[in-house]
Amino acid sequence: QVQLAESGGGLVQAGDSLRLSCAVSGRTFSPRAMAWFRQASGKEREFVAAMRTSGGYTYYSDSVKGRFTISRDSAKTTVYLQMNSLKPEDTAVYYCAADPSIILSQLRNPGAYGYWGQGTQVTVSS
Repeated sequence: QVQLAESGGGLVQAGDSLRLSCAVSGRTFSPRAMAWFRQASGKEREFVAAMRTSGGYTYYSDSVKGRFTISRDSAKTTVYLQMNSLKPEDTAVYYCAADPSIILSQLRNPGAYGYWGQGTQVTVSS
């Protein structure tokens, strides 16, 4: 059983930084990609960032490009999302996702990921 567990959310002010973590545990798991999505209240889940595990290629939504950074630890058991210059519109529940066989053209599609964490709340006050 593969489990993804997010942590690091909280309440911050606009302009602050947060780092989210996603710990992967369970049976041997080799995801082809890992990603972060977010869902604001009353809105659909949206893509934030993704990383191809082979080669380390990264992808970002236009709304976070230049402010957020996705990375992975050397042991490949934890994925991070460093969020800088946070804005009130970044307020959402942030989810970590992974999949061992995702089609790379679908990295931004939440429906393409088979494994999800429970989410962590990020609230940015103005």
